[in-house]
Amino acid sequence: MQAVKDKLNKVLAADVPVLIEGEAGTGKELLARWIHARSPWSAGPFVKVNCAAIPETLLESELFGFEKGAFTGAGTRKPGRVDLAKGGTLFLDEIGEIDHSVQAKLLEFLQDGRFSRIGGDEEQHAEARVVCATSRNLQHEIGAGKFRADLYYRINVVRIRTPRLKERLEDLPMLAEYLLQVYSKQFGMDREGFDAATISYLQSLSWPGNIREFANMVARYVLVGAEAVLVPNVANEKIRRAKSSHKTPMSLKHVAKEAIIEMERRMILEALQANHWNRRRAAQDLKISYRALMYKIRQAGIGARRARSPIAEPDSSFFRIEE
Repeated sequence: MQAVKDKLNKVLAADVPVLIEGEAGTGKELLARWIHARSPWSAGPFVKVNCAAIPETLLESELFGFEKGAFTGAGTRKPGRVDLAKGGTLFLDEIGEIDHSVQAKLLEFLQDGRFSRIGGDEEQHAEARVVCATSRNLQHEIGAGKFRADLYYRINVVRIRTPRLKERLEDLPMLAEYLLQVYSKQFGMDREGFDAATISYLQSLSWPGNIREFANMVARYVLVGAEAVLVPNVANEKIRRAKSSHKTPMSLKHVAKEAIIEMERRMILEALQANHWNRRRAAQDLKISYRALMYKIRQAGIGARRARSPIAEPDSSFFRIEE
C-alpha cells in the first residue's frame, strides 16, 4: 500500500484519469476518496456513480442528465452526475459494466469535457477529475467485445492495482486495531484487542472478500464476542491439556481441525436458535445445503430436540426441530 501511495503522490496534481483495478473489498472507493482529498480538486464535490447498480437504460441519463420533455415523465430538466462533479472528482465505480452505447458518449466527454444532455441540442462543458474502478479484467473484456479499446486507453493513463488482503497480511494487525476502535465507538461497546494467537490465526485465512470481509468479522467480534471468530483458545486449551498429561502434543493440523469443528458447532447452534430450530431456515442463513447441515449436526453431536427452558413452559412444539 505504501508503494501505491508513492505512485499516486507523483500524479495527484495532474489532470489525468486514474484507473483503479482490484478485487471486490480491497478498498478501491476508499482509495478514490483518498486521491480526491489530496488533489487540487479537493475543494469540489466527490461524485460517485456505481455503474453496476444503475440499469443500462437509465445510466446515460444519470451520467449526463436530460432536458424537459426528453421522454415520458421528464417534467423538468435534470443535471447529470457529470454536471454535479464540476470542479471536483467524478468516480465511476465498476466502469466495466457500462453498455457500449454509453461508453461512446463517455469517451467523448473524456476527450474534451464536452457532452449533451438527453433531448438537448446545446453542447455542455464540465471539467472534473475522473477516477475509474473495476474488479474486471478490462483487457479480457476488450477481447470479448464488451469494452471499447479506445475508452480503455483513455482511462488507463495511470493504473493502480489494489492488493488483496492475502497479499498484505503484515497490515492485518494494524487494520484489526483500527477497525476495533471504529466499531467499538460505533456500537458503544468495549472489546479487548486481538491477542497474538488470534492475529496469527487470522493471517492464516484466505479472505476471499478481502478487507470488507475482514471488517465484517471485526464488527461481529465487537457485537458478539469471541464466538464471531475461530477462537484460538480452543486450540490452546487442547495443547495445554496434552502438555499437562505428559502425552505427545497433538499436531497443529489436528488442533486446527478440532477448533474448526467447535466453531461450526457454535454457529449451527446460534442459527438453529435464531430460527426456532427450523433446520431448513437455519441452512439458508448459514448458506449451506440442508443435507450438509444435517451432516454437520450429526458430526457436532447436536441433539434433535432442545431441552425445556427452566424459566418458562411454552408449548412443546416451539422446541421441536421442524422440517
